[in-house]
Amino acid sequence: MLVEELLAAVGWTQQASLTDAASLPVCLLCVSVGGHTTEIMRLMESLSAAYTPRHYVIADTDKMSEDKIVAFEKDRSPFTINRIPRSREVHQSWSSSVVSTLNALRYSLPLLFRLRPDMVLCNGPGTCVPLCIAGLLLGILGMKKVHIVYVESICRVQTLSLTGRILYLLSDYFFVQWCSLRDKYPKAIFLGRLV
Repeated sequence: MLVEELLAAVGWTQQASLTDAASLPVCLLCVSVGGHTTEIMRLMESLSAAYTPRHYVIADTDKMSEDKIVAFEKDRSPFTINRIPRSREVHQSWSSSVVSTLNALRYSLPLLFRLRPDMVLCNGPGTCVPLCIAGLLLGILGMKKVHIVYVESICRVQTLSLTGRILYLLSDYFFVQWCSLRDKYPKAIFLGRLV
């Protein structure tokens, strides 16, 4: 139950009865191609059935992650896969990535307003930034408090990723997997290697 342990470590618990669908916590997960998918799937292996259904969000050009999610969830609880435009392509210029991120936010807002998740769990892809901003807007508008839980990739040993630097400021819970990052970022929570 690694995800629940992460949340319990920071004092956030969601009481849920598996028999009462209205009380089930809604979990939104941002998944991206490659190592990010592997890491989030490792975190998901331990997620309680109380987090049902799970709503995955992937970039509209990402077929590989969709296949992995379907294989992972095959014998598990109900899930959905939602798509939004990618926030930033590899080697995309900074100036044009602002425009593409705003476009992704345009798709993220109605998605989060419809799903109203209790938690957004993400681990590094830029696609999670507009999702987290949309989640924060739900809270600002008084519609629902969405807990933003960010787990920095295990590959980040000395510095945070660009997504990590952004979500360090916006997340409720920010986990790192190396002591060196915890020492540099006081808000970061270190519980050892998580994936």
